[in-house]
Amino acid sequence: MDENFSYRNLRVYQQAKKLVLYVYDLLRLFPKEEQYALCDQLRRAVVSIPSNIAEGEGRVSVKEQAHFMEIALGSLNEVMCQLELANELRYINENQLFEAEEQVKAVAQMLAGLRNSKRRTS
Repeated sequence: MDENFSYRNLRVYQQAKKLVLYVYDLLRLFPKEEQYALCDQLRRAVVSIPSNIAEGEGRVSVKEQAHFMEIALGSLNEVMCQLELANELRYINENQLFEAEEQVKAVAQMLAGLRNSKRRTS
């Protein structure tokens, strides 16, 4: 594989993409009036997670790489907040929220580990 796309081999990137697919499935349950509000915000936040991982891995500076992992972590928090709101608005149920939270936690743990390893090498 081309080394320019080595981010594809990262487990955290692969898990982040799975989270995107799960959230997109959940978005199909939202009412039409949310398509340009909460749905749009959730789509942008969740897609930014693997996007920032990929962009960060493309940076030469390890400090910059760690910074993009921090941005991805911020987007994870944003996604979790929005999913909690979706649950409170009864767009998704407790089981769906729990599954999403488990995926978010897994990605967050991997992202934090990757960020910390990059910080140690900078």
